[in-house]
Amino acid sequence: MSTLEIKNLHVQVDTNDGPKPILKGVDLTVASGEVHAIMGPNGSGKSTLAYSIAGHPDYEVTEGEVLLDGVNILDMSVDERARAGLFLAMQYPVEVPGVTVANFLRTAKTAIDGEAPKVRQWIGQVNQAMENLRMDPAFSQRDVNAGFSGGEKKRFEILQMELLRPRFAILDETDSGLDIDALRIVSEGVNRLHDASDAGFLLITHYTRILRYIKPSHIHVFVDGRVAEEGGPDLADRLEEEGYDRFLA
Repeated sequence: MSTLEIKNLHVQVDTNDGPKPILKGVDLTVASGEVHAIMGPNGSGKSTLAYSIAGHPDYEVTEGEVLLDGVNILDMSVDERARAGLFLAMQYPVEVPGVTVANFLRTAKTAIDGEAPKVRQWIGQVNQAMENLRMDPAFSQRDVNAGFSGGEKKRFEILQMELLRPRFAILDETDSGLDIDALRIVSEGVNRLHDASDAGFLLITHYTRILRYIKPSHIHVFVDGRVAEEGGPDLADRLEEEGYDRFLA
């Protein structure tokens, strides 16, 4: 069993008025097979946590550790973190003109595994994953995210996750901008990886609607850069009824 441990994490960003603290001592542990949902109001630090773990250069860690099976990944480069088994599904996936989906996926798989996948077997896996996510196989020849709709970009994020099979996946507001059908399809992709592997998940969301499809084992409420409350799935129902006012008062 693997663990992703976040210990006393403090993160700041540069602003016109100087450094601004965002995370102010976050402690959180995700084990293999667990699904943790992070909820909270806008500006509470949810996405900052995701990008700090992934290694975004705009977020400066001033204190604390992020341990993957006891190894501090904060000492690793972004690509080293990915090869160690971390995956980030971004809230706003970027376009990569000039790089086709097919080339991107095979290059990423080669980097993760240390060797290129066998062509015929790989094509079959990609086509099956695309079929599961209701994606036209013609997407393989399009440039990464170029001209994709919001829903198509989110499906492509899940496609990458299913094919790369990370040890821990961080999903940053994957449900934002999705209609009902796309939300269900994306959620099914997450559940397939969860059922087929021992991957752990950190699911960041504002709303409980995705939690109807992806069942979390733990809920963490972020307020002002800290974990304000933790609990089981019933905590999400309480948040749906009461909102975040009791934390902000």
